[in-house]
Amino acid sequence: MKNSFKKNNETSLKSEVTSSEPERIAKAIARSGLCSRREAERWILDGKVKVNNKILIECGTKVTSGDIIEVNGQPLPNKTITKLWLYHKQRGYLVTNNDPEGRLTIFDQLKKKTDNRFISVGRLDMDSEGLLLLTNDGDLARKLELPSTGWLRKYRVRVHGYVIAKDLEPLKNGITVDGIKYGRIDASLDRQQGSNAWLTLSFREGKNREIRKVMNHLGYNVNRLIRISFGPFNLRNLPSGELEEVKQRVLNDQLGLTKPKKQNKIK
Repeated sequence: MKNSFKKNNETSLKSEVTSSEPERIAKAIARSGLCSRREAERWILDGKVKVNNKILIECGTKVTSGDIIEVNGQPLPNKTITKLWLYHKQRGYLVTNNDPEGRLTIFDQLKKKTDNRFISVGRLDMDSEGLLLLTNDGDLARKLELPSTGWLRKYRVRVHGYVIAKDLEPLKNGITVDGIKYGRIDASLDRQQGSNAWLTLSFREGKNREIRKVMNHLGYNVNRLIRISFGPFNLRNLPSGELEEVKQRVLNDQLGLTKPKKQNKIK
């Protein structure tokens, strides 16, 4: 990301919205930045969404710009600008809005920094750290975390044990662990440091706790896991716990967002 790009408050790139055409209600809610699409579907099933003053309980319902949508008794916010942030997640924090056990979450930390509402693009588990993408557009979050996006995710991983580089080669062909098929993983041994080894792992489709499960299957215990890049975005020197907004020109170049000629807003 070049320093020559203008600051975010100097350009305004609107999210590509076709609200004049029918779209599923959950997608419309997610696009507003109120929540993710999955969370919107839960709200619908819980009877928290109204369309034209009628409670909705069917996620397949489609709406247009002519419909009046309310969520939890409030009008649906008008979505105008899609934003993306890089966040350096610290170890020991959950990536969730609500934890029934009262454990620390990244969103508790972010509330101390800004009033912006964030939706995470995928997750990192509590013991993992590094790059996490955040956005204000729930529909964009869903698209970016899908395997079909094809973005490479790269990690620095420290494991306990003595690693032989050639033992990592079979991961390129995929591996099945406990009945779960994992796709291609490119793994390289960076250095052996005493009884620990540092590896670099990269893949395009991440399943729940994939790296920990695969490494454990090979006989290595992961004791540190850092995501260093997600698609075209890199952690670089972003300090732990800090947030950095992606400039709008970069967002346009990398995600292909365009400024529509005319946009009808959902009321």
